[in-house]
Amino acid sequence: MPASEPTIIATSMGFVSRRRGSYDLRPGPVFELAAELAQAGPEPRLCYLGQAVGDPAASISAVYGAFAGTRFRASHLALFPMPNVDDIRAHLLAQDVIWVGGGSVANLCAVWRVHGLDEILHECWQAGVVLAGVSAGSICWHLGGATDSFGPRLRGFTDGLGWLPYGNGVHYDSEDQRRPLMHALVADGTLPTSHCTDDGVGLVYRGTRLVEAVADREGVAAYEVGRGADGGVREIRIEPRLLTARPA
Repeated sequence: MPASEPTIIATSMGFVSRRRGSYDLRPGPVFELAAELAQAGPEPRLCYLGQAVGDPAASISAVYGAFAGTRFRASHLALFPMPNVDDIRAHLLAQDVIWVGGGSVANLCAVWRVHGLDEILHECWQAGVVLAGVSAGSICWHLGGATDSFGPRLRGFTDGLGWLPYGNGVHYDSEDQRRPLMHALVADGTLPTSHCTDDGVGLVYRGTRLVEAVADREGVAAYEVGRGADGGVREIRIEPRLLTARPA
């Protein structure tokens, strides 16, 4: 069964390092949450999209390695140098969860639009496939956010897909430029009210409603950043629900 209503999980979390190399990963508990919200069966179908980093073979292999031996049936959609599946729409609509990796959100959205993937993903969202992702894979569903897509100095980005009518800030606690830039973008009207996540935190949207924040560790939070009645910026802390790993 698909999700009971359109669902997006926008995060600053995802895979967890096994500490045996950069690409030696295991799935964090957010993937079980996504499968639960998708009302997936005992073998959830998950497709990885890595266009934000140009579909490198190492990243794709790492995803398959992370899910090896789990209950998930992993696949991937690559667009570089050309699509690796004949019918993109059919492949994505057959999934329970679509996971979008991090990288350049500007490049991600541009490539998706060239291939018409934005329209296909919107259809998937409406059909109950759970859309989820980290960093660029979080910002993309929103109107925009703070990005390093254009260089090491963070800049505002306002060309997201916009299905979620908010700004989005990621890595809020781990990169010094993130919080002040998100405050500035909201203060000057570049972005509307924005939802931000510390590393280890995700946001769950049903339709366009933020229904909860979740975390894979303690001591972190989500935040709502908006303009106050006095024209200044207000930041409201949102305490997340702590996710627990599913027993192997």
